[in-house]
Amino acid sequence: MSKLTTILLAEDEPALGLIIKESLETRGFQVLLCENGEVAFKTYQKEKPELLVLDVMMPKKDGFTLAKEVRIEDDTIPIIFLTAKSQTQDVVEGFTIGGNDYLKKPFSMEELIVRINNLLNRTKLQKTSEILNIGEYTFNFPKQILQFKTDENIQLTHREAHLLFHLIKNKNAVLDRSVILNKLWGNDDFFSARSMDVFITKLRKKLNRDDSIQIINVRGFGYKLIC
Repeated sequence: MSKLTTILLAEDEPALGLIIKESLETRGFQVLLCENGEVAFKTYQKEKPELLVLDVMMPKKDGFTLAKEVRIEDDTIPIIFLTAKSQTQDVVEGFTIGGNDYLKKPFSMEELIVRINNLLNRTKLQKTSEILNIGEYTFNFPKQILQFKTDENIQLTHREAHLLFHLIKNKNAVLDRSVILNKLWGNDDFFSARSMDVFITKLRKKLNRDDSIQIINVRGFGYKLIC
């Protein structure tokens, strides 16, 4: 019998937490429900789940703080934030500190399940053995490591690695903005687009030692990696 995928759910609203837990369990997931961020972090360290679903506003330790602590130990585990907050800066902050997706309350369970499955599928893709070359750089996709010639390794985040993977796979061609937003962020709304711009800027800085490499913005269409 195959092992169930374990999801850690941190939600301080008891009723909502139980609804999400039961819904996910009917889809074949094992769910560890935690009522606050402190309990969630201890559970994460003990159980090592495959994915985290974190409410942003929680007592004792909020979801953003919890995510930062998790990212110190694991830069690849998928994280989905649940929140009633809708300000642009909150959404951007969530992605910047290492979140992979952001779902605003109220939401449908079907949407949450689709996003969970998308992230889990992406994680499986990451475990492929593909090593790519771009200019003077070597990109180890499974390990999320970028190396310039024989210099020290540059560790990428989960989202940086997947974005660079798709840019390299579409080298010298336009990477459609809407397609990549839906593939990596789960939607192509304004907040996700702002977040992607931040990650593109980070990748440009990490690739700036090779003058032959450029990531250009093709207005109205997307991005193009030129080498």
